[in-house]
Order: sequence, then structure tokens, then C-alpha cells
Amino acid sequence: QVQLVESGGGLVQPGGSLTLSCAASELILSIYTMGWYRQVLGKQRELVASISSGSSGGLLRYVDSVKGRFTISRDNAKNTLYLQMDNLTPEDTAAYYCSAQRGTRTYWGQGTQVTVSS
Repeated sequence: QVQLVESGGGLVQPGGSLTLSCAASELILSIYTMGWYRQVLGKQRELVASISSGSSGGLLRYVDSVKGRFTISRDNAKNTLYLQMDNLTPEDTAAYYCSAQRGTRTYWGQGTQVTVSS
């Protein structure tokens, strides 16, 4: 059974940093387009960053609001996706979800909450 398990969320002060992890099981992460989404209660889920499939590197995309602050990466050996988040602001507060997409199939993790507050 495919599982994506996020971790690393929490409470952080403005200007702080967090690293989210998404561990994949029963799924070869490198052949999927992987993404980090976030959702605030009552709003649509938003794509924050994505990395295309590939054995090394991949095409990276970011939503404008996080460019220069967030970095998506993938460790194929560990079958894990990461999101390094720096210089966090209260507007980054949301539940963060990782996704794995290939063809018409998309898998989702259960989400991890990030709260940025002083």
C-alpha cells in the first residue's frame, strides 16, 4: 500500500526555518512528479513547489510567494522528499501536504501543520 508520510511541521517564529520531510513507501519516488501543497482552512489547496521525476535533480517550480525562501529537494536513495522553508512569515501558516503524481494517478500524504507566529 502506497504511503506518503509527512513530518517536520510545528510552531515557529516569523523569520524562522523548518524542514518538512515526506517519506514514501511502496512507491519509487524518483519516477513521480513530487509536490508540496498547502491549505488554509476554508481555502483551496495551493501548489507551493514541485520537482519533476528523474534519477538526479529534476525541474523545480515554486509559487511566487515562496521563491527565494523555500527549497524543494529529493533524496532518491532515502525515497524522501524535502521542503526547506526559510524566512517564514505568518502567511505561510497552513497544513502542508506532499503529493506524488504520475499519469492520471496522484497520491497524497496526511499533512503536517506549520504555524508561524510570535
